[in-house]
Amino acid sequence: MMKFILPLFLCCWPLGLAAQAASLAEAADLYFSGQPQEALQKYIALSKKEGNKDAFLNAAFIALEQGNPKQAVDIMSAAYSQYKQDDTVAEFLAEAYLADGQFENAEKLFSLLEGGGERSELLLINLARTQRGMGERELAKQNLIRAAAGRSHTSLSNYLLGQIYEEEKNWPSAAQAFGAAVEYDHQFTEARIHYAAALEKAKKYNEAFRQYRVLRTASPKNTLYQAALNRLRPKLTKKEKELENRKERHTHTLVKPVISLDGPLQQLRVALGTTAGGRPSPRSSLIFTPSHPFKVTLKSTEKTLLLGGGEETWRAELKNGHAALISPKGKRYPFTGAVIITPKSASAQDGATILINKIMSGAGMTWASVDDKEYRGRLEIVHDKKHNTLLPVNLVNIEEYLMGVMSSEMPSQFPMNALRAQAVLARTYALKHLGKHKVYGYDLCDSQNCQVYGGVGAESESGNAAVESTMGQVLLYREKPIEGVFSANCGGFTQSAKEAGWFATPYLNPVSDYKDFDFSTLQPYHFKDLLQHPHDAYSRYDKNVSRAAYRWARVVDERELRQIIKRQKKDIGSIVAIIPQKRGRSGYVSQVLVKGSKGRVLLSKENVIRNNLCPGMLRSSYFIVVPNYENRQLKSFVFYGGGWGHGVGFCQTGSAGRAEAGQEYPEILKHYFPQTTLTDTRKE
Repeated sequence: MMKFILPLFLCCWPLGLAAQAASLAEAADLYFSGQPQEALQKYIALSKKEGNKDAFLNAAFIALEQGNPKQAVDIMSAAYSQYKQDDTVAEFLAEAYLADGQFENAEKLFSLLEGGGERSELLLINLARTQRGMGERELAKQNLIRAAAGRSHTSLSNYLLGQIYEEEKNWPSAAQAFGAAVEYDHQFTEARIHYAAALEKAKKYNEAFRQYRVLRTASPKNTLYQAALNRLRPKLTKKEKELENRKERHTHTLVKPVISLDGPLQQLRVALGTTAGGRPSPRSSLIFTPSHPFKVTLKSTEKTLLLGGGEETWRAELKNGHAALISPKGKRYPFTGAVIITPKSASAQDGATILINKIMSGAGMTWASVDDKEYRGRLEIVHDKKHNTLLPVNLVNIEEYLMGVMSSEMPSQFPMNALRAQAVLARTYALKHLGKHKVYGYDLCDSQNCQVYGGVGAESESGNAAVESTMGQVLLYREKPIEGVFSANCGGFTQSAKEAGWFATPYLNPVSDYKDFDFSTLQPYHFKDLLQHPHDAYSRYDKNVSRAAYRWARVVDERELRQIIKRQKKDIGSIVAIIPQKRGRSGYVSQVLVKGSKGRVLLSKENVIRNNLCPGMLRSSYFIVVPNYENRQLKSFVFYGGGWGHGVGFCQTGSAGRAEAGQEYPEILKHYFPQTTLTDTRKE
């Protein structure tokens, strides 16, 4: 019976235990300093001299990472001859065989191993992969069906199962399997592509249209998705507008203004409907409806241009290079530069808002949408001649801005202390980055490039309470606001800002969220276990959040990757290997070599790596990658990853786990940002 114990060091080493420990540490230092080949040779030497099991496992892990599965087979064959009863060694050897396309040898070993609980899922998946490689499709299918019933590798098992149904031309079953993979992980773009195609072939045209539209929204430059939409339009049984699921708003929300008794609040200029990079979006029309009577002033002169009534719907229009406001009755009010719409409420308890039609959210993401949104404060409409667009800018105080950020960035159902920690960070981030986009005429954008800002519709009772209960509180380092960066899920361990390719900062260094792993004993091969098998961590918290944020998998077809590299970098021919060149002690990869039949490309920095190794983007750069063979040909690469985002600083899901465990928000913030000080700016 396989125990699946994560080995650290042998308990019965021969003489020289301390020397072996030192050699292992030295080899690990080489690996984490970006010298994998030197580390590999040191591990091999130690395995040959002492028969050290950890040395064998590390050497095989690095050989696989370096794209040399045959060397990994040789290393683990030698280890297996000494440790025949060790299931971890047997599993490593079986996976080396699988990576080298030696399916018969891999199946023999996998068949001898038995896992328990969640750990059995990957064993079933790997067994199915070997059986599929041997042409035993029915056996592979049955093992994938068993694996798909689990919790940890739901998306991967369903994706591989869907591929088998595709081969059988069983389109309804294929659509069901791919749909389950997408439901578990909406970022699994490859599964969504197959899902859309299977739905179309199963003649479920409406849903196929929805899925292709999601793909087109996330990748607007991909002409294949637009072609699919054009192909499906004549076959739709519902009107296209019914399939949009666009959130329309026709009534205003009763809001209570935020008032500070300690002086005026910081005012912000937040651009709306921006691109993924925080830049102005192309727009020739803007429809808006203030909740209360309003006035429009020319920004340049502060003179009143017009007065309007509450609940009136107006339109700004850009035509032939000229901007104008158009009343509900069609009267035109030309303007140059910018105008400011200021609604006036009747009392301090009755806050004014402005509805704006068709504002983009999540540009470049699979969850992108264009919806009607409602905002507090004032609205500035800029005629941006340089970019030939109408730019909507929300003029709002910082606390009301934060209310529109909270539930956009963190689930409102999270524990209150996690929400309070997020509120402090969001406030700190906003103050730190005032003027980030001043080149475009505003302080902050409403996309992930800054902080996702959804306005009144994104507010929640708990989120607003978190903002109000921490009002004025920020994190400081040396009396200045810190870089209060955060990611959705750190995958168990945050990485340093330096490793992410940013800058060295004392308070942005790696910290652990694991509960059952001692990082003082870290060796490179541990990442295989940490990423492929479940480990207890605060960031494994899964209430009101997708489990795929903690552990995910992607299967990237070699042909698809070849086109991505060609389109975004250069033509290097068929892809033969994806090789992590640098990996920090947190596990995040900071440099990847993509080898092709005609050349190679070196990818550095986490955002570059995430955006160039798959359709869309990887959830994080915390991953291991293994080749997948069919009929002795390299067909795809399987990524096993952890976390969602850059992994630097605050771990949102980890904070929820910590809050549920009873930690207060100052303690949570101190864990993720050591050396910082929580300060109330109102008391200074």
